[in-house]
Order: sequence, then C-alpha cells, then structure tokens
Amino acid sequence: MKILVTGGAGFIGSAVIRYILSETDYQVVNLDSLTYAGNLDSIPATLLSSQYAFECVDICNKEQVDRVFLQHQPDIVMHLAAESHVDRSIESPNCFVETNIIGTYNLLESARVYWLSLADEKKAGFRFHHISTDEVFGDLACQGSKESQNGLFVETTAYDPSSPYSATKASADHLVRAWCRTYGLPTLITNCSNNYGPYHFPEKLIPHMILNALNGQALPVYGNGLQVRDWLYVDDHARALVLVATKGQIGERYNIGGHNEKRNIDVVNSLCSVLDDLVPDKPDGVEHYRDLIQFVHDRPGHDLRYAMDASKIQRELGWQPEETFATGIRKTVQWYLDNTAWWQRVLNGDYQLTRRGESANGQ
Repeated sequence: MKILVTGGAGFIGSAVIRYILSETDYQVVNLDSLTYAGNLDSIPATLLSSQYAFECVDICNKEQVDRVFLQHQPDIVMHLAAESHVDRSIESPNCFVETNIIGTYNLLESARVYWLSLADEKKAGFRFHHISTDEVFGDLACQGSKESQNGLFVETTAYDPSSPYSATKASADHLVRAWCRTYGLPTLITNCSNNYGPYHFPEKLIPHMILNALNGQALPVYGNGLQVRDWLYVDDHARALVLVATKGQIGERYNIGGHNEKRNIDVVNSLCSVLDDLVPDKPDGVEHYRDLIQFVHDRPGHDLRYAMDASKIQRELGWQPEETFATGIRKTVQWYLDNTAWWQRVLNGDYQLTRRGESANGQ
C-alpha cells in the first residue's frame, strides 16, 4: 500500500506520516511545497527509511502533480495541503483561494486521470480522502437555520462558512463531492474539530499561549474568550484519518471530534494551571501564569461555537479518541518543554533552511 499525503510537512499531515511510519508497513509519499507552515523537522529523522519519499511540490503546479502520480503510483491520496490560519485568510485571502480551491481542483483532476489509467484491480482499490474542517458548517450559535443533533454538527449539517478560510475549504469539499458524483472518482471526506498537540505551529492558540507564558509575555484572548471549540488531540486524529482512508465507505463523510468542548478562556486557564505545575520557576514579575491573560479586540466574523457529533465514525469504524483534554493538554505542554530546539528553530526561522529528505527515498 502506498499513500500520497499532501501537506505532509504541516501539523496534521506530519502527524499522519509519523503514524504511518511508526505503526504500519505502508509506503508514504510526502508532497509539500514547504510554505511557512511546512516543517520537515516535524518528521523525525529516526523514522525515515525507504518506506518514505518526499516531493517538494506545490499542488497549484498541475504539471508537477501529474508527474508525482505517474512516478509514485499511489493507492490512496490523503489531501491535507491547505492554507489554514483564519487571521491570515482575513488579511490576505488570495493565497487561500489559490491553494484551497485551485490546488484541490488540480489534485482532483490529476487523480481522476491517473485513476482512469489504472488496471481494473488497482483502480477498484484507489481512494481519494479529502481532509476538511468543522468551520465549513459555520456558527452553531446561529442554531435556527442549522440541521444539528443535540446541538452538534452532523455529517448532513448545511454549510455556512464565515471566514475566507472556511469558505475556501467549503468550496474544496464541494469539488470533491462533485468529482465523486459526476466522474465516479472514489472519494471520502472527513471534517475535524480543532486539533492540538506536538509540532503545532506557534501562531496557533495553544502553542502561542505556551511559548508566550514561558517568556513572560501577554496571553492575548480574543473578545471575552467565550468562544467554544471541540478540541481533538492530533495523534487521535491521525489514527482516525488513516482508518477512514483505508476502511471508510466510498462516497461517505465522517465527522472526527475530540468530545472536549471548551471555551477559549478555559483552554488558556487550563494551560496556565499545567504550566504552574510543570514550570514553577516563572519569569520575573509573574506570580501566576494566568496573570498574563489580556483580552484583545475580537477578530471579524468570529464564530461563537463549533462542536462535532462523531458518533458515525465510532459506530461504523470503531474509532474514538484516546486522550481527554486533561491528558492531552498536559502531554502537549510537556512536549513543548522537552522540545525547545524544535520551536526555537521555528521562531528564529532556521527550520525554513532545512530541506532534509528531498531525495526519492528520504535519505
């Protein structure tokens, strides 16, 4: 089995690749253009072998995407390559349209042509798994117009995206469904809740708060901090994604959630409590880490609540998260304490100088 993972140097993509390399005998091809969020340091050198190959390719480059399919002959595509930071999408939506919409279109067309060229046996086993987000469903606080179950997003909830990021991801989801229905391309879609865990890029909420606290800097919380998210430990998500890619029903969608609804302010307070315990030697002038919390002006179009009903994937495929928020957040903080070299290379930009693994066998 050979799996092509797009965006494999990103946060979730690298977790998928670490899982494949450590827990399966599948071959994996990591296709990533290594933008600011792509970090090859997130795939430890100890895992690299002839089981792994890296391709520095932008999914907007159709010619190179075609080459990758012909050269590597994948059995499964797991499409995670995306621009994903909401604040950046508000400031500069153009690259989100290009990568998330045009890039997904290129990948679908390359996959379709490749799939049609396959012998019947291999063609029957081919799968295109598109990884999306809960943000395509919009704001659960606007409950009146949404199909939901016990106040949760279900797989049939109508799309109602709020940001340029979520709108482009919604568009990509629709393209994938159209290529399945119109052309018969064997696709699957998963929509996940907020991920957290090791190797998370420091601009995101949890690592940003951890690193600011360690440096005695302000912990900025949007608005009143009452926005609610469902938090999913990234290794639990990686396990679910490989399960769906290999065992899911073609044409189906699966919600993947952590069963951990938390207000943003409660997430930050939890982080502060864990840091109080694990790092009692605080920066000068800091008595409690929570004293660093500062409420800042809310961002435009900020959704109040997302929450996922993940009962379908549990019922049909037997998956459920192993980590609670309490266990996962402690593991996350401890990882950042133990891996200062990784995040320091991100903060100082040295990680962008790394192009380890560009040869065909990852050596």
